[in-house]
Amino acid sequence: MFEIGDNIVYPMQGAGVIESIQEKEVQGETQQYFVIRLLIKKMEVMIPISKMDNSRIRLVVDSKTLENVLNNFHNGESDRTLPYKERFKVNMEKMKTGNIEEGAEVVRDLMRIDKVKALNSSEKQMLGNASKILISELGLIKGINENEAKELLYG
Repeated sequence: MFEIGDNIVYPMQGAGVIESIQEKEVQGETQQYFVIRLLIKKMEVMIPISKMDNSRIRLVVDSKTLENVLNNFHNGESDRTLPYKERFKVNMEKMKTGNIEEGAEVVRDLMRIDKVKALNSSEKQMLGNASKILISELGLIKGINENEAKELLYG
């Protein structure tokens, strides 16, 4: 169970902080909601506590896990054999998991492809979203701002 003040990651949305728990009535049903402030879009979302288990929301990873992710990001191998459609599908599935390792692989692999040949608009958009999510979690873990997180990630 999550608590107020927890740093979390909401898959496909990015990192945020649980700010409060509020009770709201929606369609005649009263429920408790976590109020989460997302860093990327500077917005708040409310998620029913009863739906948290199915949301794939997770706590941010610890520093040791982050170091492993960054090492794989900088030194890991990319599979460049997949055709575009299959690669897009695989990358989308990775993004939906909310797993930091898989999200970092998407960023790494798309950046490497982009250096060789320009990405199409769908993959450019995916790279942008995946980068923002990774940078938001990196910033929360390290306690640094977006520019410092980019510097740590991209050098």
